[in-house]
Amino acid sequence: MAKAKKKTIRVTQIGSPIGRKKDQRATLIGLGLNKMNRTVDLEDTPAVQGMIRKVQHLVKVVDAG
Repeated sequence: MAKAKKKTIRVTQIGSPIGRKKDQRATLIGLGLNKMNRTVDLEDTPAVQGMIRKVQHLVKVVDAG
């Protein structure tokens, strides 16, 4: 059997963490984002979705395939 390809999403930081709560800054770092306009491809898991939901006002999410 062929292994199923894991779904990925592309997350781009569009907002600054300056003046935000420490947990929001930590969430951005946990996602691999710490500078404006930085983009990362992440596996679409419930944990990642929860992290994105927490900082949804600071990131842009698109389907990477």
